[in-house]
Amino acid sequence: MIQIKHVLAFASVTGLTSALGGCAVSGAEPEETFGQSAAAISSDVCPAGVPAALAPAADQTLKSSLTGVGVQIYVCNGTAWTLVGPQANLLNDEGKLVGTHFIGPTWQSNDGSSVVGAKKAAASVDPSALPWLRLDAVSHAAEDGRFSDVTSIQRLATVGGNAPSDGCDQAHVGSISQVPYTAQYVLYRTKDHGSVKQCNGS
Repeated sequence: MIQIKHVLAFASVTGLTSALGGCAVSGAEPEETFGQSAAAISSDVCPAGVPAALAPAADQTLKSSLTGVGVQIYVCNGTAWTLVGPQANLLNDEGKLVGTHFIGPTWQSNDGSSVVGAKKAAASVDPSALPWLRLDAVSHAAEDGRFSDVTSIQRLATVGGNAPSDGCDQAHVGSISQVPYTAQYVLYRTKDHGSVKQCNGS
């Protein structure tokens, strides 16, 4: 269970959120080189116990699975910690850096493509960690690449990342807490015909 908490005082959250976009977390593994691509993905990447409520639409099939390693950022409003957004590196199964995940929520590839998602379903699998989610794509960057055809995303196998349980009061308004977390992000694309592969609780 991750309990580490870093609290920094900020006069405003605005500067922080503008700084988050696309910034890789320090200490990342080497970037994935051009031409490296994921092999054919199978439903073996799915963790056990994915709630059926998080299943994507019937025409969605697995595209890739990435590991997010970073922090969830919270700001104290005087009574409670509220979520600002994530800041994480996205790693492939070889540990190579392929992109970043930040406020939006946005997933941005190192090829310039990106996708912004909107939460559609959530399930609390482990109370000590962030809920598992399903998000649908709502926009993409103009650049063509890894994330251009992503239509839905699951956040699974989370560790840590929950808001702090204390330390927020009127004396700490505007303070920032960066809570370490990891998660598996399973990305989907639309398949017009044939069978699909999903992490769908079946």
